[in-house]
Amino acid sequence: MLTEIRTAIRPAISLLLLLTLITGIAYPLAMTGVAQVLMPAQANGSLIREGDRVIGSKLIGQNFAAPGYFHPRPSAAGENGYDASASAASNLAPGSQDLRNRIANAIPATGSTSNVPPALVTTSASGLDPHISPEAAFAQIARVVQARGIPGTRVEALVRAETETPLLGFIGERRVNVLLLNRQLDRISANPPR
Repeated sequence: MLTEIRTAIRPAISLLLLLTLITGIAYPLAMTGVAQVLMPAQANGSLIREGDRVIGSKLIGQNFAAPGYFHPRPSAAGENGYDASASAASNLAPGSQDLRNRIANAIPATGSTSNVPPALVTTSASGLDPHISPEAAFAQIARVVQARGIPGTRVEALVRAETETPLLGFIGERRVNVLLLNRQLDRISANPPR
């Protein structure tokens, strides 16, 4: 009986070790190597740099609160929001009174009381969405123009230029990356906020 058990266990252990080497070591190393060769920027986090300093990632939202910047979606990630180590949604149901209160409290910060785009008052599923809708960007132009003192037509053109289209024309939504938009805004503005 003991011999039969050893005979049955030996191939199982061998197969476990072989599959661990293939799927746990060889395959991940191969995919990492391929990614580093074919798309190194994406494989390393789509980081955005100014000189030698990393200022963010195209994939992770961050907070911009100054009036001269476009503001991102609110974040429920972490205690103060925008915490990449604590990615989370609010998990509030559409009928939740807490959600209604949160939205009601967020509306005054948008500078408008009517036709507020949902992307300015609701959190994303991750709490770290780097994008807002073009409508949310256009809704903020007046505030940005007033804070920076640059022509509104120039800022509108910048928002249009930074608007990304759906992949292949139909996968996803039109969107604006807030960090990239604010970087372009700093480039054209003689009066960036601090």
